[in-house]
Amino acid sequence: MALLEAEKIMSIEEFRIIMQKREYVDASSDLFIMFHKLTQDALKITMEINNKYHTPEEIRALFSELTGKKVPDTFRLFPPFYTECGKNITVGENVFINACCKFQDQGGITIGDGCLFGHNVTIATLNHEFNPEHRANIIPAPVKIGKNVWVGSDSTILSGVEIGDGAIIGAGSVVTKNILPNTIVAGNPAKIIKKIDV
Repeated sequence: MALLEAEKIMSIEEFRIIMQKREYVDASSDLFIMFHKLTQDALKITMEINNKYHTPEEIRALFSELTGKKVPDTFRLFPPFYTECGKNITVGENVFINACCKFQDQGGITIGDGCLFGHNVTIATLNHEFNPEHRANIIPAPVKIGKNVWVGSDSTILSGVEIGDGAIIGAGSVVTKNILPNTIVAGNPAKIIKKIDV
């Protein structure tokens, strides 16, 4: 099994700790090899999620297997869902992920309670080295999404971004910088449209 092979290199917890430190990942390192081994496990589980009908309870069980931690009973997902890692996603209570979302979570994705994701949202937590001689090397940075955030369809959230509680990301936005709580942003790059009265 791919996950057992990966854990011969390092444990999942060690992997998460290294990613929290935002350590530079050399393409020839054991950590880079770990990325590829975790990918095989994620591909197997997402193929199961995406290619036949499952009850909501079965989806939660499969997503728990994908993330390596039990998701809340209030978690909802409409497949298909795509990731090449899965083991660095954390979701809170009452999170809904709509169809065709893509989470590149090696650097860490934390989603607060009550968040809603429209169709085809992409979250990226990795950048590549700018120097073309070392382009395969990777720089991770986590994405943190606060409580009760609504991310509109076809939006992209880039690595290192934090989104404050209650924010709304307009459909089709590209979020390159931190978003304040209770603000509506939209565009490419996303800019503040208005504050939300609460």
